Formats: sequence, structure tokens, C-alpha cells
Amino acid sequence: MSSLQDFQAQTIDGRPADLAQYRGQVLLIVNTASECGFTPQFKGLEQLWRDYQGRGLVVLGFPSNEFGGQDPGSNDEIASFCEMNYGVSFPMMAKVKVNGEQAHPLWQWLKAEKPGLLGTQAIKWNFTKFLVGRDGRVLKRYAPNDAPDSLRADIEAALGA
Repeated sequence: MSSLQDFQAQTIDGRPADLAQYRGQVLLIVNTASECGFTPQFKGLEQLWRDYQGRGLVVLGFPSNEFGGQDPGSNDEIASFCEMNYGVSFPMMAKVKVNGEQAHPLWQWLKAEKPGLLGTQAIKWNFTKFLVGRDGRVLKRYAPNDAPDSLRADIEAALGA
């Protein structure tokens, strides 16, 4: 697999999603959790989506329950929580694994394309973020504690490319 468009996922409501539909757009892909100290980042992610979707940004949330069991609910429960508590309207995908042999193929690719500190590929915690350019290639990886608002300059640059 050589670009984001090569992957498939499932939406949070169970529909297949061909990521080729995002060809030519900039994506911010995030592993999310509903009961994490970083969960308030949903608000900032939603703001980025609202501010930049008209220019070609798509925020994609992928819930994961791998870190401290912080997203134990069903996909329906997660979708309701995100909408009711943070007004999330950006696309949310079905819950996935982001590490190990059972990791979703998209997440295996993202980690290989942009390893973390010291070359580690593993996702360390919820709200790790990947910025993908219009060409479907990974531009940057961000740590969980990188606030969504701090990504604006990189998003602007990607949208302008």
C-alpha cells in the first residue's frame, strides 16, 4: 500500500468506507477515546473540521480501546457520546486496534510511514494524530498532547500545497 487511497475502513455506523473517496483532500487521522484525559480534544478537532472542511480538510476519528480501556462502549455509544458532548460532526470510523498484529491495516501503514520518537512505530496513547497530504502520503505525526489548535500552521501549509 502506498497511499491513503489504497485503504478501506468501516464507518462508526457500520457502512464500508473506501478511503479513495478522500483523494485530493488533506486528512487529519486520530485515534480517539471517550474516557481519556485528552478526550476534550474532540472540541478542537471539531473546530479544525469546521474551519477548514471547505478548503479540503477531513478529520477522521478512529476510536480505540487499547489504552487503559478508555473507550469501552459500542460504536453506537461512542457516536452518541461524541455528538452529545462535543458536537462532533466530522467522520468517525468504527472502533479499531492501532497496535499489534490485529492493528487495522491503515494504522499499520500510518505508523510505518511516520514512526514516532526514536523510530518507534507503536502508538503510545489515545489522540495520536497523522496529517496526510492531498497526494495521500503521510506528512507528519503528532503526539497525543499536541493540541489540535497547534496543528493549524501545518494544516494551512498542507491545504496550500
